[in-house]
Amino acid sequence: MTKCFKRVKKTSDGMAIVDAIAGQDPKMQALIEEEAETLKIAKNIYDLRTKARLSQIELAKRIGITQSVISRLEDADYEGHSLAMLQRVAAALDHRIELRWVPLRRKPAMA
Repeated sequence: MTKCFKRVKKTSDGMAIVDAIAGQDPKMQALIEEEAETLKIAKNIYDLRTKARLSQIELAKRIGITQSVISRLEDADYEGHSLAMLQRVAAALDHRIELRWVPLRRKPAMA
């Protein structure tokens, strides 16, 4: 008797993996979207700082805070970003923040 095994195609596409994990669970999808936004903020701060060729210490001095605060702001797991602090960071890097309100990407509820 021969067994037939179906091959599963592996992927390294991070978003495909995240979508597979989240499935149709709205709570999981919301959590993933929230984490993606936090990561985007941290990455933007890091990218702007490094583009300006500033160390964390140099940026911190411009703002009047400590290097550890900059480190936290650039940490993808940090959730304490305040608009006031982000505006201070942006100003120190010769930028400004634009705030947009966009609808949530929720799937219609099942009837």
